[in-house]
Amino acid sequence: MLPKQELSALAGSAPEAKIVHDIAALLTARGWLLTTAESCTGGLVAAACTELAGSSLWFERGIVSYSNAAKSELLGVPPALIARHGAVSEPVVRAMAEGALAHARAQVSVALTGIAGPTGGSADKPVGTVWFGWCVDGRTDTQRCRFDGDRQAVRVQAALHALRGLAARLAAPGGAATPLT
Repeated sequence: MLPKQELSALAGSAPEAKIVHDIAALLTARGWLLTTAESCTGGLVAAACTELAGSSLWFERGIVSYSNAAKSELLGVPPALIARHGAVSEPVVRAMAEGALAHARAQVSVALTGIAGPTGGSADKPVGTVWFGWCVDGRTDTQRCRFDGDRQAVRVQAALHALRGLAARLAAPGGAATPLT
C-alpha cells in the first residue's frame, strides 16, 4: 500500500499536483477525455487523476492490465506480439496505448508496462525498466526509462513520469505528441 505522502506526491498537496491540474485544464479546454492503461503501476496514474475533484469532466476510464491475458482481453494486444517481444517492450506499450483508445470514448491515452521488482528483471530488462506510451491527437509516442529504488519507488517514479510526459505532450503546439529528451 502506498503511504499517503506518496499518493499526495502524485495528485495531492505536493508541487507535482500541479501536473494533474495542468492535464485537467489542457484536456478540458479541448473537450478531450483521458484513458489510462497501466500494468506495473497498478492504477496509480488513474488514482492521481481521479484524486482531483471534477475529474469526471476529463477522465474517462482507467484499465489495469497486469497480466498478459488482461492486456489481450481488455486492450486488444495480440498474444503473439507479447510472445515475440515480451510484455515490457515498445511494441506492447504502443499496442496498449492504442488499444486503450480503441476501447474507450477518449481522445488521449497513456500506457505503462514495466518491471517494478524486486524480481522479474533480466540483463536486457533490469528491474526498474518501464515503457511508456502516449496517444495524443492521433499520434503515438513511446519512451523507455529505467528507475532506481525499491518496488514502491519504481512505481511512483513511473506514474510521475507518465503524468509529466502527458502534460508536456498536451502542452505542445497543437496538443500533438513531441519527442522529449
